[in-house]
Amino acid sequence: MLLRTADPFRDLDRLTQQLLGTTNRPTVMPMDAWREGDRFVIEFDLPGVAPDSIDLDVERNVLTVRAERVARNGDWESLAAERPKGAFSRQLVLGDNLDLDHIEAGYVDGVLRLTVPVAEKAKPRKIEIAQGGRSSRSGAPAQLSS
Repeated sequence: MLLRTADPFRDLDRLTQQLLGTTNRPTVMPMDAWREGDRFVIEFDLPGVAPDSIDLDVERNVLTVRAERVARNGDWESLAAERPKGAFSRQLVLGDNLDLDHIEAGYVDGVLRLTVPVAEKAKPRKIEIAQGGRSSRSGAPAQLSS
């Protein structure tokens, strides 16, 4: 059973942490990001958020994630309320080397996972070397400068 003590200073401290954030509990949604080969993976922790309240937008190179955790309503008395409620938002600036038209998103067990592929133009590619000192495009001898 949860016991709640009447300590207004503790309640004020908790409210301040929720509004202003701390290093232990930021006001934005926690995120991890990493690269797996030719794609970037980004995960956001959104426990207790309904999937239909999550909104993803990409405008230019800015990815915006919005979500809302709704407070419970009903005939009950709150014993503890430490999880922040309301709207959350996070923006990421994505590089030009990513394919923003093919972002995939999934939401499982309170974790929003985005997969962003690397753009074809940013992937490593082989460059053909002309044989016989001539460039295959212009027909002129290839010159190297030092």
